[in-house]
Amino acid sequence: MFYYVYVTTNPGRNVLYIGVTRNLSQRMAEHYANRGTPQTFAGKYFCYNLVYFEQYTDSKIAIAREKELKGWTRAKKEVLIASQNAGWEFLAS
Repeated sequence: MFYYVYVTTNPGRNVLYIGVTRNLSQRMAEHYANRGTPQTFAGKYFCYNLVYFEQYTDSKIAIAREKELKGWTRAKKEVLIASQNAGWEFLAS
């Protein structure tokens, strides 16, 4: 079983959302289905485009990593994304 820490962005690439999940493809489908929904951050800001993810086998490590990334500055998150996805291509559609 794998756990994924992921970063999504909106179509304009000016808002970032960081999350953790056990099923990345299902979670991306949920984000897309919830686009425009004001009750959630990702929905409110249309953050359904996957630009970065990490895979873990331990849920506690994945959750700790998610919390770590959420505490980073926007600039540091941008460097992380660019280290694996220089053009910020949308990895799932």
